Amino acid sequence: MIGFSRRIRRLVDIPRIERAIADAELRTSGEIRVSVAPLFWGSVDRAAERAFVRLGMGRTREKSGVLLFVVPARRRFVVLGDAGIHERVGQGFWDELVRTMTPYFRQKNFTDGIVKGIEAAAEALAGHFPRASDDVNELPDDVDLGE
Repeated sequence: MIGFSRRIRRLVDIPRIERAIADAELRTSGEIRVSVAPLFWGSVDRAAERAFVRLGMGRTREKSGVLLFVVPARRRFVVLGDAGIHERVGQGFWDELVRTMTPYFRQKNFTDGIVKGIEAAAEALAGHFPRASDDVNELPDDVDLGE
């Protein structure tokens, strides 16, 4: 896994992504996570669903978790939102978020694509789940290098 971590750090600016998550969560009680996976065979969608569960995205108080699951080696990503946010924004929001991120991934500009996705997710979350004075960060803001 050490080799994967080094390669990913050349492709993705992890500190910048973690700052974007922390900044985004200053505006919302929702939770945003990013998971970057190594190359693997099989369905990216199913791997994203497993990561969603593994990272506890469905255990937030308001069901307001959003996961950006990224596989740079395949230039693919999946965005998953928990039931609480999906009920409020609908499928059209997720489709638009994917359209926003896709050009960056086609150009192998993963960091900018991820940051744009975080910003768009934060905007939607802030509108429906504004940050309360007693907000608790329910999930870590670090980039997950699992899967």
